[in-house]
Amino acid sequence: MPFKNLGIIDPILKALANEGYTTPTPIQQQAIPLVLGGRDLLGCAQTGTGKTAAFAIPIIQLLSLQKQKRPGIKSLILTPTRELAIQIDESFAAYGKFAGIRHTVIFGGVSQLHQTNALKKGVDILVATPGRLLDLINQRFVDLRNLEIFVLDEADRMLDMGFIHDVKKIIALLPQKRQTLFFSATMPPEIQKLADTLLTKPAFVEVTPPSSTVDKIQQQLFLTNKADKPKLLLHLLKEEKIGSALVFTRTKHGADRVVKFLVKENVKAAAIHGNKSQNARQNALKDFKSGKLQVLVATDIAARGIDIDELANVFNFDLPNIPETYVHRIGRTGRAGNSGVAMSFCDAEELKDLRDIEKLIGKKIPVVENHPYEFQGVMKEQAPEKKKKPQQNQRRRR
Repeated sequence: MPFKNLGIIDPILKALANEGYTTPTPIQQQAIPLVLGGRDLLGCAQTGTGKTAAFAIPIIQLLSLQKQKRPGIKSLILTPTRELAIQIDESFAAYGKFAGIRHTVIFGGVSQLHQTNALKKGVDILVATPGRLLDLINQRFVDLRNLEIFVLDEADRMLDMGFIHDVKKIIALLPQKRQTLFFSATMPPEIQKLADTLLTKPAFVEVTPPSSTVDKIQQQLFLTNKADKPKLLLHLLKEEKIGSALVFTRTKHGADRVVKFLVKENVKAAAIHGNKSQNARQNALKDFKSGKLQVLVATDIAARGIDIDELANVFNFDLPNIPETYVHRIGRTGRAGNSGVAMSFCDAEELKDLRDIEKLIGKKIPVVENHPYEFQGVMKEQAPEKKKKPQQNQRRRR
C-alpha cells in the first residue's frame, strides 16, 4: 500500500518522495488514518518501526488544512531525551517541507536564547523535553492554552528516567479538550495507568508484541570475564571487519574508559553521555553518522535517540539491569527493514540480568563459543537467600 492510499495530501507526499519513502510501515498504515480521523491513540511499538512518521505526518496534515488558524502552539510532542527531541524535530522538517508548518525544538543542556527567539517568532509544533519545557513555561515563553494535539512519546522511558512527575505537571497545564497520542515501546502497569488517565476512548495500535525484539536482529551472547571485555570488543571489531558500531555501557565512566582503550588501539571512537555537553554529543553523533568515527560509545541516555537506518552492529558492553532497556538498545539496529547484529557481553556478575532479559524477550540468546576471551569455568546464578532458622523458643507444630 503506497502512502497516497492513506489520504495524505500532495505537499506531504512530495516531501516523503524526496526522503525516498513510498510504502508506509505497519504502524503508519494503522495509525495515520486514525489520527487524521481525530481519534486518541494508544500505540505500543518498539523502536525502529517508523513510529515518528506515524504521528508526525497526520499532525502536519491536520494543522496545514485548518481554515481558521489560531495563534500559538497547536501541537506538543513531549519526549525524554535531547537526541530524540532533535531527531523528531528533523522529521517534522523533512515531512513538512512543503506544508508551511512552523516548528521548533527545545531541550536542556544548552543556552535557551536560540530556543526562546524561535518561540517568540511563533511556532505551530513544539518538540520538547520535560525539564526545559517546564522551565520555559515558568518564564512565560511557552503558552499551551491553544494546544490541540498532544503527543507523549517513549512513555516508558519517561518513567525509567524519573520524568513521570514532570510529565504529570505538564499534562495538568494542557486544555482538557484535545487529541492525545500516547506511544510506548513497553506497557508496564504504571504506564498503562497513565494512559488510562490521559486518553478518551482511544484506538489501540500494536505492531509487535510488547518487549519483543525484531526478528531481523541476530542476537549473540559472549560469556567472558569483566576484565577481558575491552579486548573482546577490539577482537570482534577487527575479526568481523566491522565498519561502524554502537557500544552501550552502563555508566558514564565506563563509556569513557572504553573510548580511551579503543583510541589507544588506533580505533576512532567517541562517547556520548550525560556529562558531555550538548554540542559535544551532537558533534560525536554527526561524526559517527558521517563515518568519521568507527565506534560510538553511549550510555542509555542515547538508547532511543540514535536513528541510523543502516547501523548494522550494536554491542552491549555491559548488560543493562533493566530488561526492557535491552530491547531499546538492540533496536538501534535492524531499522527500516535492514538486518542487524546485536552482540552482548556477559560476565559472572551479570548472569541474573541475562536471565531477566531472556525471560522478557521469551527466548535464549545464542551463546558464541570458542572465542579468545571465553569465560573459563562455570557461571552460577546467585544462590537464593537462605531461609531463617526458626527461633528456638518457637513452638513446634504437632
